[in-house]
Amino acid sequence: MKAVVITGFGAEPQLIDLPVPQPGPGELLVRLHAAALNPFDWKVADGALKNVVEHAFPLVMGSDGAGVVESVGDGVTHFRPGDTVYGQFMNVRHGRGSYAEYALAREDGTIARTSGDLPFSVAAALPTASATAYQAIKAARLDPGHVILVNGASGGVGQSAIQFAAHEGARVVATATADIAGRLRDLGAHETIDFTVAPTAEQVLAAHPEGIDAVLDLITQPGQDTDALVGLLRPGGTFISTNHAVDPDAPAAREIHGVNLSNNPSRAELEALADLAAAGKLRITVDAEIPLADAPAAVSRARSGSSRGKTVFLTR
Repeated sequence: MKAVVITGFGAEPQLIDLPVPQPGPGELLVRLHAAALNPFDWKVADGALKNVVEHAFPLVMGSDGAGVVESVGDGVTHFRPGDTVYGQFMNVRHGRGSYAEYALAREDGTIARTSGDLPFSVAAALPTASATAYQAIKAARLDPGHVILVNGASGGVGQSAIQFAAHEGARVVATATADIAGRLRDLGAHETIDFTVAPTAEQVLAAHPEGIDAVLDLITQPGQDTDALVGLLRPGGTFISTNHAVDPDAPAAREIHGVNLSNNPSRAELEALADLAAAGKLRITVDAEIPLADAPAAVSRARSGSSRGKTVFLTR
């Protein structure tokens, strides 16, 4: 099978031939049709989990994918050959990922069936970005009329978060440059803030001098200052970071609830997301569908650019 791999931390991705893996007990083999690009993919390639878990090389890149169950191992009862499925396939300990023509998944892992109405490219774009957004908005504890800032709203997580927050009846303030502001308003953002004009916190405070109820921060990295964004929140508000940039003690001292969010979707959540997307109630922007052979170059471009949606690699 064709697969995009790295041979060590920091190595350039390359397309190579690998044997098709065989499912062991409790595993299923998925013939992938699409795999989605996430920033976490190249962070792992650079060693983000180096001191957390052992890695096997060559390591197939990628987490998110969608396809059809080819075969199942002993003991698998929930899935059968021919099922359309999607989910997260990354298993660095065994060198596995989704940038490949075939991938293994555990039956009890982050994988779920999809309906036949959901295109593979859309399904592949869902697991990490939309599940993170879904869990973040739940953590924000929004009530109708609450105001939430989505900082870094132009990418896959941000676009899904806008929709989930608007569905909760919240007023969504989204950071966006002028070229994408209209798209974000179409998804449900009530206000857009162009961070290239003036600092985000200054613009939000000018529009909401009484403060806001929640911040979903998709931008700030660990060690960077979050004080300006935290300062936007009313007492009792919630600050959520998807990059683990929150010092839990600092917001607590100001009666703010701080959350460092890790993506860990359940099968029920994945099934719900697939149903929403299939019904058109969750709109996913797939900016580019490109052949798997072009994935190494696409990863290099993504490292240096800003996201406007999802890039999907077609493996069939």
